Amino acid sequence: MPRSLTVRQIEGKPGVVYYPLQLNEVPKPAPGPGELLIRLHAASLNHRDFFIRQHLYPGISFSHPLLSDGCGTVVEAGPGCEATPLLNKLVLLRPCLGWDADPEAPEDFAKYAVIGASKLYPHGTAQDYVVARESEVELCPEHLSPVEGAALPLVGVTGWRALVTKSGNAKAGRNIFVTGIGGGVALQVLQIAVAMDCNVYVSSGDEAKLDKARELGAKGGVNYKTQGWEKQLQAMLPSDRPYLDAIVDGAGGDIVAKAARILKPGGVIANYGMTVGPKMDWTMQAVLKNIELKGTTMGSGAELKAFLEFVGEHKIKPVISRTVKGLDNIEDIDGLFEDMKHGKQFGKLVIEID
Repeated sequence: MPRSLTVRQIEGKPGVVYYPLQLNEVPKPAPGPGELLIRLHAASLNHRDFFIRQHLYPGISFSHPLLSDGCGTVVEAGPGCEATPLLNKLVLLRPCLGWDADPEAPEDFAKYAVIGASKLYPHGTAQDYVVARESEVELCPEHLSPVEGAALPLVGVTGWRALVTKSGNAKAGRNIFVTGIGGGVALQVLQIAVAMDCNVYVSSGDEAKLDKARELGAKGGVNYKTQGWEKQLQAMLPSDRPYLDAIVDGAGGDIVAKAARILKPGGVIANYGMTVGPKMDWTMQAVLKNIELKGTTMGSGAELKAFLEFVGEHKIKPVISRTVKGLDNIEDIDGLFEDMKHGKQFGKLVIEID
């Protein structure tokens, strides 16, 4: 009997409650007109899933499967798409639906959502089988395994949009600062920017993570727990370009005040999250330097396609922190969430479903 993994609702206030995982037996779905049946092999966690378990994310469904990222094989095609070239091919699910190609924002915000325990869409990748429209999947780059493929979509499209679409500085020789290295999005930004011949600098509170980032091509790294880290960063910049062109940030906090002095006039901060807290300070120094702060979240289907083509061209492999085997292995899956809770991971946390 096919299985799905959901969160079970219990009483508790947002931020205090922690919803337990629940394994369910479900009927095997059948593809309808224009749909594909996909046998999922692997699915990966994102911080969104941790927030869902704490009821810190809007529009939670307790009946739709958890997780946004998944990789599987198309095993059946519904009426109208029997001739699909995707049959028997390894595919990735689009993690965001309702956003096709507009570079500014979703075309209809009311229809936009990230899949996985979402009220708006029944899709979720923590299950054995999923039905999706042909337009809702992309071919997995050929050089990737199912585990590697499952690690890519959400962090990849988020990082691509932040660096390429929003920062405008994804160019050879540009100095890019990426905060919070070790997280999935930050690592994807690092890998993309290195492949584009940018000079990438990173931050972390863990020296071991800084060392690993250097091994992946970062020019340098600073520990944000160190007083005056921004001065250390400035000293690392090349003498012929002694400033940052852009910052890709997922932390928030005092990043504007700290980095405004080393961002070039007209520099960009592309912010995709605020793990420090839900507010950021905006300083007059940033205003006087014409610095732009750009919010960015997830990305469109067109951006995902562009990112995956880039991954295939440059043979990029995502960094995997840890995998566990079995959708029914609740104890070890909970362990992945504990890694995320305590910031232990360097790369993606993946469930091998079969």
